[in-house]
Amino acid sequence: MTKILNINSSVRNGDSISRKATAEFISKWKAKEPNAVVVERDVAAQPLPHIDGLTLGAFFTPAENRTAEQAQIAKLSETLVQELFDADVIVIGAPMYNFSITSGLKAWIDHVARAGVTFKYTEKGPVGLLTGKKVYIFTASGGVYSEGPAQAMDFTSTYLRAVLGFIGLTDVTFIQSEGIAMGAEGVQKAQAKTSDAINELLAA
Repeated sequence: MTKILNINSSVRNGDSISRKATAEFISKWKAKEPNAVVVERDVAAQPLPHIDGLTLGAFFTPAENRTAEQAQIAKLSETLVQELFDADVIVIGAPMYNFSITSGLKAWIDHVARAGVTFKYTEKGPVGLLTGKKVYIFTASGGVYSEGPAQAMDFTSTYLRAVLGFIGLTDVTFIQSEGIAMGAEGVQKAQAKTSDAINELLAA
């Protein structure tokens, strides 16, 4: 039985292309594997607190030495981290905002990228501890960034590949819905391409 962690980060609801893409992917996966368990984490509808000094202090204090306040602060991060460890498959909706990810998704990353928890430092360098998992990332952007002159401004896929790889999530597939600001035809073309990509991935 596959355990899927589905993370959405678009601040849009019904008209979100990335949300539609992750929903289609999950629906088709469930059609293929009805017993799959899906855990939903919406970092836009239920925003996570951004990291501050108190949070960092709680993270770097050993659990047995934390105050009651620090234990409460660290509890959210521990829940988010456990969701990752429990998952076999991670599905992320990551629309491009100003050439990068949303602030909500960045807050999630700051809660789960933790030294000694999801990665560790060794004599040979950092080692990710979240291994053996498959990640599917559905991006959405108004322009085209996978190729052409704007490719250098794609900090969404480059950042996510780097930071997820740092914590051990190296098996990452990007499905990009591009050109959605180019009128209704652009949206239809992007969604059709994404649907084809989903069908191809799940047919494998």
